Parts: sequence; structure tokens; C-alpha cells
Amino acid sequence: MSESGGNKAIIAAMLANLGIAITKLIAALFSGSGAMLAEAVHSFADTANQILLLIGGRRSRKEADAEHPFGYGRARYLYGFLVAIILFTIGGAYSLYEGIHKLQQPEPLEVVWLPLVVIVIAIVLEGFSFRTARREALPFKGSGSWISFIRRAKAPELPIVLLEDTAALIGLVFALLGVGLTILTGNPVFDSLGTLAIGVLLILVALVLGIETKSLLLGEGASPENVATIRDVINANPAVESLIHMKTLYLGPDELMVAAKVAFPPSTRLVEIAVAIDALEADIRSKIPAARVIYIEPDLYHPPADGNPSTDAIILKSED
Repeated sequence: MSESGGNKAIIAAMLANLGIAITKLIAALFSGSGAMLAEAVHSFADTANQILLLIGGRRSRKEADAEHPFGYGRARYLYGFLVAIILFTIGGAYSLYEGIHKLQQPEPLEVVWLPLVVIVIAIVLEGFSFRTARREALPFKGSGSWISFIRRAKAPELPIVLLEDTAALIGLVFALLGVGLTILTGNPVFDSLGTLAIGVLLILVALVLGIETKSLLLGEGASPENVATIRDVINANPAVESLIHMKTLYLGPDELMVAAKVAFPPSTRLVEIAVAIDALEADIRSKIPAARVIYIEPDLYHPPADGNPSTDAIILKSED
């Protein structure tokens, strides 16, 4: 997987979640805690999600063919969307079901110390996984906020792992409160409420993931900063008269397609246009390595008949 995919963070999260899931399940079976059972299902779902992300990364590296001439880069978006669905159904919906069931048929906790020990251990392991994901994401985050990073990231893996780990840590706090209050009061309703809180949390996280990965699946363009960089590179070429219009599209997290119509002076010879286009492609890739697919169409500049260019047309060079 590419560096932007956070392979190290995915593997760390997968190993941590698998160990935590097994431990939580054992604690749930011995204690009868609904919150612990919901947390076990949550951790098993997270483990499956990390496996899906690894599969998506592997599938995305498949070579382009006649049926998919632009390659399989968007496989990572598809598997990211599957992660959101699994987190919503298996994690969130099951936790809500278990919480409602425990409210209707409350059961006292047994071996009360076991869930507490498991929760504390799980918090430590999830904290390790979260720290790894955060460290892997820092080079790509830049100076913006974490919310901005999650919304703008083109590689889905790191935002997914970060959100999953955040949800896991908050969910463990809910479980600790539910089990702790049940032990202190002897009322199992607190354990059920903790289970319901975990379910609501997972559904909210799944909705955020679903919205973000849906946008990536539909196709997102380059960031405003990258668009401005490409525009400036094109307009800086001495052979270019103006950039007429441009479209960008991410074919995958690490592959940006750039299509631009560029105006050249009418007297420019064909060989000079070809040389200028080659230079433009090299310059764009030097500034934005992800711009691997570039199509530049030469044209002549024709002022619009009404004198008012559309927002998608005519980005003229400065006369300075």
C-alpha cells in the first residue's frame, strides 16, 4: 500500500482490536455484561474493517486493463465505504439491540472485577493503536485541524482508523461507566444504558465515515491549493497565452487526473506546442507528484461574445 494509506497504522489497529475483542468476549461471557458484549462485537467489527482496508489497498494496486483503463485505485474508496456499513450494522445496530434487550430483561453482573480489568487493559491497547494512527497521519495533516484532515484526506485508511480508535476509546469510557455504576448501585440498568450509548456512538461514527467515503466514491477534484498551483504552472510557461479551463479528478488516493485546455498564440508551430505540453506535464508533476494522468488540449483564445467569461473558462496570464 502507498505511504498515504497508513499501512502501519492499519496493522497496529488490527492486532490490537483482535486481542481486545477476544478478551472482551471472554469477560462478557463470564460477567454477563451487555456493555462488554457490545464492546466485543465492536472490536471484532473493527478487526474485520482493518482486514477490508488491507484488501482494498491490495486490490487498488492491480494494473490497469481494457475494462478499467484508469486502474483500480478507487477500490480503496469502495472498501472504505464497506467499513462504514459494517460499523453501522454489526457495531452500532447490534449494540442498540443488545442494550434494549438488557433493558427489557435485566440480568445482574457476575465476576464483577473481570469487566473492569478488561476495560482498563483495552483502553491501554486502544491508546497505543490511536497513538500509532495519529503519528502516521501527522505528516499528511499539515497545519489544519484534525476535522479538516478527515474531511479533506483523499486516502481513506488513516481517517477511518483514527475515527475507529477514537470511537473505541470513547466507547470504552461508556462501558466503564455502565459497568462501574452497575457495580456501585447493583442496578443493571446502567450497564444497559452504557450499551445503548456505545451503539449510538458507533452509528454516528459510521454516518460520518459513510458521508466522507461516498464523496470520494463519487469523485473529488484537487484541493483549491493544488488547483491554484497547477494554474500557476501552466500560466508561467512562456509559450502559453492563457489557461482556458481545467478539470481535475482523483482516480485513486494517490493518482490525480488533470485535463486542461490551454491557449497558445496563433503563430505557434506544432512542434513548439508539443514541446511546451511536455514541459507543462513535467512541471505539474514536479509540483504535484499525484498528478500522474495529464491531458492538455491546445487551443486558441476566443473572448466570449458577451464579454463575461464563465467561472470555468479563461484564466488569463497576468501582464506583470
